[in-house]
Amino acid sequence: MTELSALSPVPSAARDAVLKFYFGPMDCGKSTLALQMNYNHGRQGRRGLVLTKHDRSGGAKVTSRIGLGLDAIEVDDSLDLVALVGAHDRIDYLICDEACFYTVEQIEQLADLVDEHGVDVYAFGLASDFRSQMFPAAQRLFELADEVCRLQVEVLCWCGRPGLLNARVVGGAMARRGEQVVIGDTDASPVRYQVLCRRHHRSGQLATPLPSLTAS
Repeated sequence: MTELSALSPVPSAARDAVLKFYFGPMDCGKSTLALQMNYNHGRQGRRGLVLTKHDRSGGAKVTSRIGLGLDAIEVDDSLDLVALVGAHDRIDYLICDEACFYTVEQIEQLADLVDEHGVDVYAFGLASDFRSQMFPAAQRLFELADEVCRLQVEVLCWCGRPGLLNARVVGGAMARRGEQVVIGDTDASPVRYQVLCRRHHRSGQLATPLPSLTAS
């Protein structure tokens, strides 16, 4: 009997493949977890691909707000994910960061990779946009995933309540209309995003009002 260790390769046929979706608002650690999972699977001898779309870095990378990063494959709307995996000798898993920005067809392809090709898929992304409406790809992941996991890293609104929704801020005010996907939080962008609780996302209040000054 072969003795297994922490570094022993995991047999690819040891279990059924899975499609998991990890979601949460900004700053909850989605990209950090994606990078950690890629490290853990690779350490066990598994072969994987890391994918992303519209990363905050502006390039084909997975980057986290705590400073971690890794080169990745940029997913454009025309990329066939089944064909991508088929072009490699062996792929055991995919790490799909920013999966909320993929097309619905690409989410279907991820499900095909799990069901027909035995590839584990770990998808990470937002559930809803700046209007608190679900991204189409995220909705399809909710419908198809074997497991859906809300990340538990605590994110707070400025008021101290749990941060649940992402607000788009343009010119110091919360935007209610616009394109569903606009890259922000970069030096060149006038757009930034802020996590708010439901109450303050609905009211559009971005910070504690300053006390009014009265003459003494």
